[in-house]
Amino acid sequence: MFDNLKTLKKDFLAEKKSIILGSLALIVCDAQQLIVPIIVGHAADYLALGRIAYARLLLYGAYIVLLACGVGVMRYFWRYFLIGTSFRIEQKLRNRLFEHLQKLSANYYSAAKTGDIMAHATNDIGTVRSAAGFGVVMLVDTLFLGIACTALMFTIDVKLTLYALVPLLVVSLLVWRFDKALRARFERVQEAISEITEQARENFAGIRVVKAYAQEEAEKQKFLFASLGYLKKDMRFALTSGVFGSLVSLCAGSSAAVVLLAGGREVILAQLSIGSFVAFGLYLVMVTWPMMAVGLIVNNLQRGEVSMRRINKILSTEPEIGDRSDAIEKEISGEIEFRNLTYQYPSAGVPVLRSISLRIPAGRTVAIVGRIGAGKSTLVSLIPRLLEAREGELFIDGIDARKITLASLRTQVACVPQDTFLFSDSIRENIAFGRPEVTDAEIEKVARTVQIHDQIMTFPDRYASLVGERGVMLSGGEKQRIAIARALLTNPKILILDDCFSSVDTDTEEKILREFHVLLRQRTSIIISHRISTVSNADEIIVLEEGAIAERGTHAQLIERGGLYAQIYRRQQIEEEIEKDVYREGL
Repeated sequence: MFDNLKTLKKDFLAEKKSIILGSLALIVCDAQQLIVPIIVGHAADYLALGRIAYARLLLYGAYIVLLACGVGVMRYFWRYFLIGTSFRIEQKLRNRLFEHLQKLSANYYSAAKTGDIMAHATNDIGTVRSAAGFGVVMLVDTLFLGIACTALMFTIDVKLTLYALVPLLVVSLLVWRFDKALRARFERVQEAISEITEQARENFAGIRVVKAYAQEEAEKQKFLFASLGYLKKDMRFALTSGVFGSLVSLCAGSSAAVVLLAGGREVILAQLSIGSFVAFGLYLVMVTWPMMAVGLIVNNLQRGEVSMRRINKILSTEPEIGDRSDAIEKEISGEIEFRNLTYQYPSAGVPVLRSISLRIPAGRTVAIVGRIGAGKSTLVSLIPRLLEAREGELFIDGIDARKITLASLRTQVACVPQDTFLFSDSIRENIAFGRPEVTDAEIEKVARTVQIHDQIMTFPDRYASLVGERGVMLSGGEKQRIAIARALLTNPKILILDDCFSSVDTDTEEKILREFHVLLRQRTSIIISHRISTVSNADEIIVLEEGAIAERGTHAQLIERGGLYAQIYRRQQIEEEIEKDVYREGL
């Protein structure tokens, strides 16, 4: 019934000492409570006979107070150990999920919704923690208290106990009947939470677009609709859960009614003493909790089962890209070779790259140009294995890239993507992301290289200035230069610049490229750009067209051939001349 929760078996075994101590404290706590009805029963018998002194009543009261103190102490310990265990299991599960998510490839995140993942990492894990904590507590409590109370009730009156236990059969039937409904409805509730989380995340991330198009009211209505859907699903689950709990309570109440009628008759016929009847009644009250707890346990474990199944779905997803058993750590020099490489995205109908054969010697600067969608970014994403080439298609220093560990390869390759991402932290921390131990002098040096230092010094907190969500406080050009500085600071053997000058003005770009002249000679560099001025000084220029190499050569050679590269170059020259004319007319 709860197969998915079995995946926590190792975590429970690791916490077995705390679970045993907590369970023992819970049992001692319950055992002390079981003594109270005996004391009250004796007192009731003496009172009925009128043969009890006031001092004995005080003594009985003192016993009950001492037992209450003992119960309080033991309750503290079982909560510390058992509930503490659930929080530690939650921490391990959350860390395990986060670690696994770090291993999954870019293709997984292209298909998965961020809000859904966030719901798994927060709401679902919290539900599992509740099942692992209070679920275990209620299970131990129910088993011990139920068995102990039943045994003590049998010692008082066998027939009366059998009458009282009849409703338990009905409770078992209810558990079987409501099991599937509770599970299905709670799963729909969790899915609704994921949908709301994703909608809120997407709205907040795109708040500038929402405001620019004055769509606040429309977005609010969409969220209200999703929230209403969640409310309806949650209410359906609450209705099912409420009916289940009420029926269990009805069974417990029916048991009390049966005992009152049958037990009262026995007292009237002098077949049962008042003290025994009082003690039996107290035990019945105590055993009523386990009967009612069955509903809570099932409800709690069902929630945990559903949430754990959703989490297991992620944990069971195998990373598309990982280290092979024969992978080695290797210090590379930077030679890259593609051998007849063809790549197709899983969801695409045709290959995005076709029969690419290209060798880039270590220390060379190669530029890649081509129309939008030609496959430029896909090609360079294969080098750090953000996407996976087939065996025998990509070689680094003459070794199949799959035979180099991911950590070893990626620490020596720095890639600045066209979609620049900055963390909601300071400028310093963003530049130092790849090397947290770096000095301020090194950070300033790379900032000067990318022509951003002077602008940073104009900010109120300089390098300590916060960049905001995804760098919202900075311009597009400033974000790109900080991203380039971050890559340079890691001193990579292979540097990939994927159209990362698109938001930088031409004058600043020229200054950066002059600074790069020496830096690029010290490493293998691949530059992707739509601007011919950016790539004109490269050792070799590769022109991609529809996923294949259409042309290759130096700037001068490609211009002389008059092919696609020359067409792009001439068009950009015309556009620049038009811009200059417009500027002169404006003056």
